[in-house]
Amino acid sequence: MNFFETVYQIVMRIPKGKVASYGQIAALAGNPKMSRQVGWALHSNPYFGVVPCHRVVMKDGSLTKSFAFGGAEVQKALLQSEGVQVSDDFKVDMSVYRWEI
Repeated sequence: MNFFETVYQIVMRIPKGKVASYGQIAALAGNPKMSRQVGWALHSNPYFGVVPCHRVVMKDGSLTKSFAFGGAEVQKALLQSEGVQVSDDFKVDMSVYRWEI
């Protein structure tokens, strides 16, 4: 399985109501220094609606301004619909919502 497919498989395991960071996904994929490649994999996600890429945020909980499927406003709405609180400055409290394996 290539790196992108590994990323998609990991991201599909993030439960509703939780988020993970790009670095966390990279580490789980066996390449902890490849967080930017995780971002690229999710940006080019061919499985929209199957791979919940909206559940991946920056390590400080910030949403991605360039969320590929509609920007930060859409990512915020998707997360909120799953019970994740997102602040007015588009941040998630990682101490509350971080996915712990």
